[in-house]
Amino acid sequence: MSIEENIAQLQTKREEAKLGGGEKRIEAQHKKGKLTARERIRALVDPDSFEEFDMFKIHDCHNFGMENKKFLGDGVITGCGTVDGRVIYIFAQDFTVMGGSLSKTHAEKICKIMEMAMKSGAPLIGLNDSGGARVQEGVDALAGYADIFLKNVMASGVIPQISAIMGPCAGGAVYSPAITDFIIMNKKTSYMFVTGPKVVKTVLNEEISTENLGGAKIHASKSGVAQFITEDEEETILLIRKLISFIPSNNMEDPPYSAPSDTIERRSDNLNSIIPDNPNKPYDILDIIHEITDDSEFLEVSRNFAQNIVVGFARMNGHPIGIVANQPKVLAGVLDINASTKAARFVRFCDAFNIPLVVLEDVPGFLPGSNQEHNGIIRHGAKLLYAFAEATVPKVTVVLRKAYGGAYCVMNSRHMRADVVYAWPSAEIAVMGPKGAVEIVFRKDMKNADNPQQLIAEKENEYKEKFANPYRAAEKGYIDDIIEPAQTRFRLIRSLEMLATKRDSNPPRKHGNIPL
Repeated sequence: MSIEENIAQLQTKREEAKLGGGEKRIEAQHKKGKLTARERIRALVDPDSFEEFDMFKIHDCHNFGMENKKFLGDGVITGCGTVDGRVIYIFAQDFTVMGGSLSKTHAEKICKIMEMAMKSGAPLIGLNDSGGARVQEGVDALAGYADIFLKNVMASGVIPQISAIMGPCAGGAVYSPAITDFIIMNKKTSYMFVTGPKVVKTVLNEEISTENLGGAKIHASKSGVAQFITEDEEETILLIRKLISFIPSNNMEDPPYSAPSDTIERRSDNLNSIIPDNPNKPYDILDIIHEITDDSEFLEVSRNFAQNIVVGFARMNGHPIGIVANQPKVLAGVLDINASTKAARFVRFCDAFNIPLVVLEDVPGFLPGSNQEHNGIIRHGAKLLYAFAEATVPKVTVVLRKAYGGAYCVMNSRHMRADVVYAWPSAEIAVMGPKGAVEIVFRKDMKNADNPQQLIAEKENEYKEKFANPYRAAEKGYIDDIIEPAQTRFRLIRSLEMLATKRDSNPPRKHGNIPL
């Protein structure tokens, strides 16, 4: 063949590969409101930055007539590109090719791109849209899943891993996204479950729809599996780009700096009156977060799950930070099982990728009750304690109002190696609230008192004078300074800049044994 013929053959094969499962299946994909794998990649990466690998790879299965069903690329597109100029590695499953089913070859392509991402120290983005394991390949397909799982684990804490669920994700396929750092689902086309509605019906005789079993709303609000929920695929792509802007490319780099338009000295005078006089009255912690962050920007993580605690990314003076904050308007900001697990996972991600932590504390304690105790609030609450204690990144806490009991200890107190602890004048740091404390300490006195209610009122006032303020803790050095709320942004930025060169470490060990 002449060089012209060789080039023409190459171009023909490239065009064939780009068609995936063919025009009819691409049209069917569009009718479902879904983009194709290649359209998704084009939308995600910077223009003309995508470099594709293994475009011509095909499977070698000969069972059930599969030797006659071969498609170039075998149902997954892999390669690297840039997002805002930063290199990322990506795989996108192609539902138009045998439902995006995973074969041994399909898995090999994904594993290869994961290895390249780890060696290069760049984020890995997975766009999942697959009907599951390719049944015709039997154990080879299962082995392919296990190979991917292993790579996910090896990459964990080394490079950021983000999974976008663009279509079905069922059976063993769900465990790769579950190991990654963030899962994004959209309301229109995403679903995840270990076993589908038909199996549930057969085994348990339970009728349930795909959406109610494993749709985006379920996993974003009930199970906590998905950290983000979007309206559609286009919003998912934009969200991935935004998320990447807050996190470093690998565990050896600092988070990406972005020159701020906001000033360090900006005061927030309305913070001086944001805490209600009544200690039992709620307020919205997001109002405080938006006041202290650069340009009031905050990317909330797991917004619909365990809403009594708020976690997410922001910037202060151009530098990304992770925020963990109790939410007084939901369950009074109490810590329960889901809140503890949600916050612990976020803290560990920030620590793995050198993102400083800012903690805004207003917590009355752990949620009481048999349901919480029987489901393991002790074990789950200990996860958050463990995460904060283990974290070596800069950690700054601001006690806004209540800091009661064990929850005070857990929420990045001085005793958990917090680097700087501030308190607002409204802070109350004590074993418990005044009423409960008085009922315990003066139980016998109340029995013998002529006027128990008057005695309770007097002792409550005495307790409030001693503990319903931050000065006792400051006297003992547990609080570094009591600050004017309006100055919170300035003081936090100055502390974070002071801690920019912080170095801390944990004892040598293979790994700790977090109470999972």
